Amino acid sequence: MVGEAIHRYGLLQNGDRILVAVSGGSDSLLLLWFLNHWLKKAPITYSLLPVYLDMGFHAQAQGLLPDFFRKMGLSFHMEATDYAVLAHSSINRGKSPCFLCAMWRRKRLFQLTAALGCNKLALGHNQDDLIETFFLNLCYAGEMSTMVPRQEMFKGRLTIIRPLALVAKERIDRMAQELGLPVSSNPCPSAGKTRREAIKSMLATLYRTDRRIRDNIFRGLSNVRREYLL
Repeated sequence: MVGEAIHRYGLLQNGDRILVAVSGGSDSLLLLWFLNHWLKKAPITYSLLPVYLDMGFHAQAQGLLPDFFRKMGLSFHMEATDYAVLAHSSINRGKSPCFLCAMWRRKRLFQLTAALGCNKLALGHNQDDLIETFFLNLCYAGEMSTMVPRQEMFKGRLTIIRPLALVAKERIDRMAQELGLPVSSNPCPSAGKTRREAIKSMLATLYRTDRRIRDNIFRGLSNVRREYLL
């Protein structure tokens, strides 16, 4: 499914230098593993630079990732921030800490992509993330949109790619376990208490009623009948 996404959406080109955002979760670890594995057999040449941003809680990943990167033969960049701490502090002024944390993290990743000479930023969003984002935007922003596998930013100077866009979260977790990837826990105090978790719970209830619903929703994201929309 990763290879299908790469080919269908043109995610990789010869000469790419790709910053891979690694959080320590199964998604980003499997993303890095696959891109590194694919490099050995791909008909093109590209380079990878894993980047880890500690959000301020001194996560377990900070100690696990350096050895993982070295075993893969990759140079890497690790950086400490206070984004999550600030997002949960009094300066928040009523905004969602998840919104602020994600915004600051994304901004820093954009900066590092340019500063470290990369032309692409690879993120570990999976098929379930795309479905959940659609419902989040529909329910809380009043718009029909989601994340896309390939997205050009800043007039093409940076391209975001999501090679796991066609892969289900359940399959990613299973593969990460089979490969023995050093998955670490999420220390954020907001974990499990977000709007996304509410959407996940809603969807899980639907999926239990009919095994076809999940695939139908995902297929519907690219099967839009505009003549039946307002």
